[in-house]
Amino acid sequence: MTAADSYFVDFRDVWLAYNEELLAKNHFAVEAIDLQIRQGEFIAIVGPSGCGKSTFMKLATGLKMPSMGKILIDSKPVTGPLKISGMAFQAPSLLPWRTTVDNVLLPLEIVEPHRSQFKQKRKEYEARARALLQKVGLGGYEDKFPWQLSGGMQQRASICRALIHEPKMLLLDEPFGALDAFTREELWCILRDLQAEQKFNVILVTHDLRESVFLADTVYVMSKSPGRFVVRRDIELPRPRDLEITYTKEFTDIVHELRGHIGAMRKSGAPIQQ
Repeated sequence: MTAADSYFVDFRDVWLAYNEELLAKNHFAVEAIDLQIRQGEFIAIVGPSGCGKSTFMKLATGLKMPSMGKILIDSKPVTGPLKISGMAFQAPSLLPWRTTVDNVLLPLEIVEPHRSQFKQKRKEYEARARALLQKVGLGGYEDKFPWQLSGGMQQRASICRALIHEPKMLLLDEPFGALDAFTREELWCILRDLQAEQKFNVILVTHDLRESVFLADTVYVMSKSPGRFVVRRDIELPRPRDLEITYTKEFTDIVHELRGHIGAMRKSGAPIQQ
């Protein structure tokens, strides 16, 4: 097996302009993205608003095709939306007329091969959904409706929905941004434990530098638009990480270092190098 084959996500000199007119003018949303992520790795992407983090996520899920370059995921070229990924966003967007467990089951009703088996396997799938809800602390809330859940509970259900079809990759776009600090830290620990147990890849887009350092194996800093990765920082803090580590000098030094990179970009407007 070559080194290239061992990467689960492989971006090779990827550029994206949102339409032909912008492409003709060389106006790119992201440019020169080279990124290789190993199987089971947890990465976080940070950077100023509008730098292209969400655009990168669309490329990683196959919702957008690059204008130039090549993307391989799980050793296969990306040609359209991926079935092997799950996604969760800042807004949980649960369907108000469905119970928590029925919201979690939704991907299995939509995505093949589960869709065609859903009626026959309904009991098995529902047992899986209830077990997942128990793991994230929603035992007893499975049959409640979204309006009966707090924001943090809704976000837990949203993560369960993203994981119910057992994806190989979880993409998270500011998933905890709207929550209070205490709830956010609780959810960091839930995500940490789920990923340690199931070993799926995670790509987390966040503005929260503490969150990125606590959760990720590697943090990437994106420059202002057109977005490109300008800093890669391996987080060599031992796992499993407890919240206590966030109060150590070792942890806060990394957070300050990343904040310095982003601050320097804001001042200069020019990409910085590691």
